[in-house]
Amino acid sequence: MNPAPYVGRFAPSPTGPLHFGSLVAAVASFLDARTAGGRWLLRMEDLDRPRCEPGAADTILRQLEAYGLQWDGAMLQQSQRDDAYAAALDALKARGAAYPCACTRSQLAQAPRNHEGEIIYPGTCRDGLPPGAIARAWRVRVPDVSTRFHDRIHGDLEQNLANDVGDFIVRRADGLFAYQLAVVVDDAFQGITHVVRGADLLWNTPRQIYLQDLLDLPTPIYAHVPLITNAAGQKLSKQTLAPALPEAGRGAVLALALAVLGHPPPPELNNAGPAQLLAWASTHWRIEQVPLQPAIANAAP
Repeated sequence: MNPAPYVGRFAPSPTGPLHFGSLVAAVASFLDARTAGGRWLLRMEDLDRPRCEPGAADTILRQLEAYGLQWDGAMLQQSQRDDAYAAALDALKARGAAYPCACTRSQLAQAPRNHEGEIIYPGTCRDGLPPGAIARAWRVRVPDVSTRFHDRIHGDLEQNLANDVGDFIVRRADGLFAYQLAVVVDDAFQGITHVVRGADLLWNTPRQIYLQDLLDLPTPIYAHVPLITNAAGQKLSKQTLAPALPEAGRGAVLALALAVLGHPPPPELNNAGPAQLLAWASTHWRIEQVPLQPAIANAAP
């Protein structure tokens, strides 16, 4: 059988404008799709409404266009997809895979944490709510088995969800659906075959594969590109005050992003603009050349 046509995606959260770390992830995803002759879709992950910044989505669209990263088709917005997520949660409930949880943050403050700093849920409500407790969130019950997957950059990996994560939330106490559920539903809806994203999401992958199995959804092929850090070693983000992508000198910024991804442009493209750089990169892209760690430390402009 012929493999399914390549469909990739870029899925930013509109909590602020794109920064250099966002650009690196977008460029890697874009080039991987274009080199394969595939489609590159755009999804605005505005699921967490309280964290979304007014006007940020429009800013992101303008930034992508300014850097030559043109997506295919209409943009998908998670804020318009609650019915699809509710249906997925109902399917999990129907098979006994999801249960209500009454735990608060303060009650879980002393729970152990994994290497990502996340709370490992101790299973307090797994066998039923404590007497007098009121359900706040919904969790998915995870088995004590290892989930194995192959990452195109990091190689073969595995994680025991019970030991490293515990039963995880799929609908939050504030009524919003959790990222883990939404991304799985949306990747299937958009027909995503390949996910290229930042390494901060690497250990979200086993949870997503587990949900895909529960919901009988296909599992994409994953690749996680290196994170860009500031001088303090923190991932560039709104929380670490990462500056927005500059309006001037876009070619130089894009060339730096390519270098971080293990694809430094040749000297003759030193003064090239985004269109020329992306045309060159589309013919030279090899994901095997992407390093596990940034080739240029603290490279953000």
